[in-house]
Amino acid sequence: MRRLRALEPLAWVGPAVVLIAVVVLWPVIEMIRSSFLKISRFGVVQGGNGLANYEKLVNEKDFADIMLRSVIWVVAVVVLTVLVSLALAQLFNQHFPLRKVARWALIAPWAASVLMTAIIFKWMLDPEVGVINQIRLKLGLIDAMGGAAADQLGDASTAMPWLVFVAVFVSVPFTTYALLAGLATIPGDVYEAARMDGAGRLRTYWSITLPLLRPALTVAALINVMNVFNSFPIIWAMTHGQPGYSTATSTILMFILKSSDIGESAAMSVVNFGMVVVLTVIFLRVSRWNKEVA
Repeated sequence: MRRLRALEPLAWVGPAVVLIAVVVLWPVIEMIRSSFLKISRFGVVQGGNGLANYEKLVNEKDFADIMLRSVIWVVAVVVLTVLVSLALAQLFNQHFPLRKVARWALIAPWAASVLMTAIIFKWMLDPEVGVINQIRLKLGLIDAMGGAAADQLGDASTAMPWLVFVAVFVSVPFTTYALLAGLATIPGDVYEAARMDGAGRLRTYWSITLPLLRPALTVAALINVMNVFNSFPIIWAMTHGQPGYSTATSTILMFILKSSDIGESAAMSVVNFGMVVVLTVIFLRVSRWNKEVA
């Protein structure tokens, strides 16, 4: 009976452990195994391939640029998302007319499909009939024969900022609500004590709000780092990583390689997995997530 009681917790955690093993661990193991195999474009395993898939991947002409762009993409989107969300969370934490309506409106970009949102923005940026170009035309920013100037997704210098904007647009709602939840846990008497000590609003926000908000901020930012790095629908729907590979990230390259060399695509998947781990560790080190707030 004692042995049975000792095994009782397995009845509760067992299903979760099995689910994690099947959904997470097994695909990771298969991904790593496939990266060392020679696989035809039809999925037929033709034997071991050693490190040839990784060598071929590293020797891809645009590999270095794509990896650098992936890091810049993650940093830009996450930083902008956090800054905008901090401002919105502080705003929505105040009492003002129609606050509930504003909060509900903020959910819309989050509730909608990311792919649908990306396609809508692609239509809005259409060089001929897109509403954004129509507005630019009426404001005199481009002429009726705008040509290349009107095709903002056809040039990396204008396409990347729009891709970052859309990624921030769909990431802000979740981050804002996570920070709102964090603000709700800060006791009011802390602010009352700060006011009695003569602390101004800026000083109070910097010395009290941000430190106490760090746990929620860390979780929100970390989830954003992982989601943005693995983001596929926005870039694929809006530019397909084009022109050339000028707007492609490592996730887009992984998908493109799948159609020609599954083994190389698997190697790219392993590199992506490693980069996510590295970025996560760096972020946790910088954020000092395990340090207590003074």
